[in-house]
Amino acid sequence: MPTQKTYLVISALGEDHPGIVNTLSKAILDQGCNIEDSRMTVLGGEFAAILLVQGKWNTVAKVENALPELERQLGMTIISKRTGERTVGADLLPYVVDVISMDHPGIVNSLAGFFSERGINIEDLTTSTYAAAHTGTPMFAVHMTVGIPTSQPIAGLREEFMDYCDGLNLDAVLEPLKG
Repeated sequence: MPTQKTYLVISALGEDHPGIVNTLSKAILDQGCNIEDSRMTVLGGEFAAILLVQGKWNTVAKVENALPELERQLGMTIISKRTGERTVGADLLPYVVDVISMDHPGIVNSLAGFFSERGINIEDLTTSTYAAAHTGTPMFAVHMTVGIPTSQPIAGLREEFMDYCDGLNLDAVLEPLKG
């Protein structure tokens, strides 16, 4: 009989400095666990990490017990929560949404509202700002993965989304997730 997998989500936030990823990953490995999924980035002067750690129940408990010392050692705020294995709905189609526009407040909220009103779950979202080539105009980019219910007519949704984005002067793409 296979051993039951146990999962722990760890969130860490603190002032950025070299060696954070090395220290976090080594502490998890030393307790007999594995990082199954993660997002790590520098936001302003802060380093932020969200990790999905997997192991046996007792090795996950060891990671949980090691977190207070790790928090002290790294000078970070670390929180954790046990979770289960993700269940992916068979009735959802994974689509990618890319949006680019001149930067202004409310873009993420507007896009989130569009999808929420249609019962479409945002599964992953990243944003970034940058200066446009030649002009230096502040630009904003959004990349997200959404789960579209199979009952939703894609052609109609795509047309509605493109009209919505045109009305907000957003350059957008909605296409199936490849790979």
